[in-house]
Amino acid sequence: MGFLASKIYKILFLVVSILTVGTVGYMLLSHYSFIDALYMTVITVTTVGFGEVQPFTPEDKIFTIFLILTSITIFGYAVSAFSEYLVSGQFFEHFKHRRVEKQIAHLEGHTIVCGYGRNGKQAIVKLQNYNKDFVVVEKNKEMIALLDEQGLLNIHGDATLDETLINAGILKATALIAALPSDANNLFIVLTASQLNKNCRIISRASDESSYSKLKIAGADNVIMPDKLGGNHMASLVTTPDVIEFVDRLTIEGETTANLEEIDVDELPVKYIGKTILDLDLRRKTGCTVIGFRNPDKDYIINPEAGSVLINGSHLIVLGRPEQITKLRQLF
Repeated sequence: MGFLASKIYKILFLVVSILTVGTVGYMLLSHYSFIDALYMTVITVTTVGFGEVQPFTPEDKIFTIFLILTSITIFGYAVSAFSEYLVSGQFFEHFKHRRVEKQIAHLEGHTIVCGYGRNGKQAIVKLQNYNKDFVVVEKNKEMIALLDEQGLLNIHGDATLDETLINAGILKATALIAALPSDANNLFIVLTASQLNKNCRIISRASDESSYSKLKIAGADNVIMPDKLGGNHMASLVTTPDVIEFVDRLTIEGETTANLEEIDVDELPVKYIGKTILDLDLRRKTGCTVIGFRNPDKDYIINPEAGSVLINGSHLIVLGRPEQITKLRQLF
């Protein structure tokens, strides 16, 4: 909450204290009942001008003067601090923080995107196209303002800290994307995330080739080097232009434009477990073709045999036109 927020708590403590002192003072000096003493205290500190419960003695008057002067000082301090709290924006920031906490508490199986730079923005667009829940962690306040304008769920903080990732829901997240420009910071994020959630899939950005192995050892499932990928892609357009252009047309942009789809065998009807790709009969049912198979050991087989057995923990990569992929999703 910060320094200003601590002042608010101090003010509340002072207000309660002056009410307590006034009530106890009137009960001891004037022998008032608790209700009468509280009534006298409230009308005194608020200076509303109602009459006394009974005529004051000199001692009562001195105590009342002390109570009035003290309460004026406290309420003056309170108005000043609360005005500063409003002007600084922390008042609204507090409610935004509480709202975000509640939204994240309801999330499960979401993705955490660390960094709202070029790579982070591209990742968010892809997640939005697939209607995936995500939380953005960003340290730059200007970027936070942009995220708020777009209505994107975000947390202002340092993604390398345990507390920040926990606030972002790392314990219930299924994936994390470390897209900070610094390889060292991404390494801290990967280490932290892998310790907090062993089942979270971690994808990290890297700039230097020397960082690749370190990130993998730290717990990253995938390490992406944007500069290297870009260079390879441009060179491939020279050596095999038609192949690359065809691959570029195999879009996975969104739910309604995809040509490629991944099927988790564990999510198929139980009757297909232990059966073969041929038994799925995808070509006849949907028009799609199985072009890849990943076994539980994460080994990939390109253009698998029709007799390949569907076992728990394996995945299928399917190719088709957008309307065929849509039909595939409806069936499986």
